[in-house]
Amino acid sequence: QVQLVESGGGLVQAGGSLSLSCAASGHNFQDYAMGWFRQAPGRERDFVAAVNRLNNTYYAESVKGRFTISRDFAKNTVYLQMNNLKPDDTATYYCVADRATATIIRGLADIDYWGQGTQVTVSS
Repeated sequence: QVQLVESGGGLVQAGGSLSLSCAASGHNFQDYAMGWFRQAPGRERDFVAAVNRLNNTYYAESVKGRFTISRDFAKNTVYLQMNNLKPDDTATYYCVADRATATIIRGLADIDYWGQGTQVTVSS
């Protein structure tokens, strides 16, 4: 059974930092791109960041320079380091995996795997 399990969410003040982790199991994700989406209340799910099998990284404009995505291939784990957090970053953050990086970046509906999400709340 394939599972993506996020951890590391929480409450932080504006300007602070949080680190999210996503542990993947039940499948070999070495050839997959992995990434993060987020969804704020009343809004659509938005692409945040992705890292492909070659360790190339991609970011939404809103998080460039503040967030860093990385992955540990041996551990089947992807990370999202979030610095200088803003209240607008408040959302549920979801880990995703797909064979095609473009599918993640474009936020296409047929992404292969999703995690259950972890809440990030940034207070002003």
